[in-house]
Amino acid sequence: MVSKEGLAALKLAVAEVKSVITTLSDEEWSRPSGCQGWSVRDLVAHMSSNYKETVDPSPPPAEPINLPAERMMDMLVDARDGWSNQQILDEYLAFCDQAVAVIESMQEEPLASTPIPLADLGTYPMHSLADAYAFDHYCHLRIDLLAPEGPIERTVADADAQRLGPAIGWMITGMPQMQQGLGRTLSAPITLTLTGPGGGSWTISPAGDDIVVTPGKTGGAVADASSNGHAFINWGTKRSDWREHCKVTGDEGIASRFLDALNII
Repeated sequence: MVSKEGLAALKLAVAEVKSVITTLSDEEWSRPSGCQGWSVRDLVAHMSSNYKETVDPSPPPAEPINLPAERMMDMLVDARDGWSNQQILDEYLAFCDQAVAVIESMQEEPLASTPIPLADLGTYPMHSLADAYAFDHYCHLRIDLLAPEGPIERTVADADAQRLGPAIGWMITGMPQMQQGLGRTLSAPITLTLTGPGGGSWTISPAGDDIVVTPGKTGGAVADASSNGHAFINWGTKRSDWREHCKVTGDEGIASRFLDALNII
């Protein structure tokens, strides 16, 4: 199934990011963002560099490198340390719409079902990159950039199911692949219930070193972790402690061990 919903969410997110970053003052560019270690400037450089690489990939290194995805993203941001705020803004504006067009082309065969490895994050059909980018923009815009979690006071449309659903969908899709050995932290099935726009319920089961995520609530779950869907973007990426947002019913010990380990990228 192609990610048309993810593409629609991404287009909305890009328009909203543009509306914010084109109004930033020099002082606002320098503020710490909600993404640990990154300023607002770094955050936008991350988004702009991802889009540049999507449209115009850098030549591969002479010697192949095997680095975690997060480290590779850091390197792209670091390479822009000497850039002005305007250069970073210009890069985002130059490549964002072109990148969306590239991602839109991935919604049709033969590309849609073609597997693409994403470093240590797993391998996914190319069409799902729309969901990945929708998640990335939702998280960076609505958690890291904008108040109350972020440092910038601007107004954008409320987070509805159209915007939030694909972001949550990417997190659920990625959960079984993004952390090696995650299954070792889960001794029995639990359920995850997300309320509000884009919400739903899923059963998370151990499968050796791995986990399996199944839509809906199936029998045998020993605990349920429930939170608002928007909050899941926050705590599911370790930007905050799940205890600040989740209500756990059932065997809290089993659920806690898994939730403490969960860190979706």
